Amino acid sequence: MKKNIAVVMGGYSSEYKISLKSGQVVCENLDRNEYYVYAVYIFKDKWVLVQNKTEYPINKHDFSAIIDNQKITFDCVFNAIHGSPGEDGQLIAYFELLNIPHTSAPSYQMSLTFNKRDCLSVLKPYGIKMATSYYLNLGDKINEQEIIDTVGLPCFVKANKAGSSFGISKVNKIEDLKQAIEVSFKEDDEIIIESFLDGTEVSVGVMTYKHEVTVLPITEIVSENDFFDYEAKYLGKSQEITPARLTDKERKRVNEVSKKVYEVLKMNGFSRSEYILIDGEPHLIEMNTVPGLTNESILPQQAREAGISLQNLFGNAIEEALK
Repeated sequence: MKKNIAVVMGGYSSEYKISLKSGQVVCENLDRNEYYVYAVYIFKDKWVLVQNKTEYPINKHDFSAIIDNQKITFDCVFNAIHGSPGEDGQLIAYFELLNIPHTSAPSYQMSLTFNKRDCLSVLKPYGIKMATSYYLNLGDKINEQEIIDTVGLPCFVKANKAGSSFGISKVNKIEDLKQAIEVSFKEDDEIIIESFLDGTEVSVGVMTYKHEVTVLPITEIVSENDFFDYEAKYLGKSQEITPARLTDKERKRVNEVSKKVYEVLKMNGFSRSEYILIDGEPHLIEMNTVPGLTNESILPQQAREAGISLQNLFGNAIEEALK
């Protein structure tokens, strides 16, 4: 019997446009022989099911919609919302309360991984390497010299809970630090300042595929810009080389660490993590639990390299959630 699948997209953050693209690709590639697919747009001012350019309001009491006097409920939700509320655990907790299966990790894991500094703090005791960091909350006294003494120059200033490189700056001299902090605080009330890691940047997709934790082929990131920023990610200003140009030893180590991180965090569903490889040792930058899912996005690239079609990639996520 065909299942009703809601593909949720949009969201409340600066990433909503990218989410709409990801959600559309998911809708286009799900097997219509297996599923009835419904696009659901979630914004601050409205939650609507969109069909044939007509909007049908979502009833938030049970996450349903009325189409032609027929109530539509969902057997599973495919989460394609980057940022809040899809990637920070809020929406997932709502689905868990309603007992609706979803393609993401449990709400606590989503919340933890969305918070860069909390996630790194949990992983550190497990021996996962990472940059030296300094934390600031909005309203904290800013001691610029203390920050530079801790993390050095150059350094990266990041919004703690934001994706797609929104609110991130590379700082090369102390005079530019204040402006970078202001940019990050426009995206979030918590920021993280990290030391510069000089090495090979790789992106690693890990997911539960056919009931097993699976590390996809690694992608090497070579940015034309000073770092892998928004332009490099979405406007073609980078090379994304899959499989990465690593030695067998390096590849084995990256796979080992990536799988360990996924399992230590008790993840499920998709993840894509960034690492800087220094002397053969991966240093974790961050984990994304709702990675880009467009045809050009890194995780679909990696799936193709592994011989997994988008139809199988997305269908597997639903089947894992239903089981």
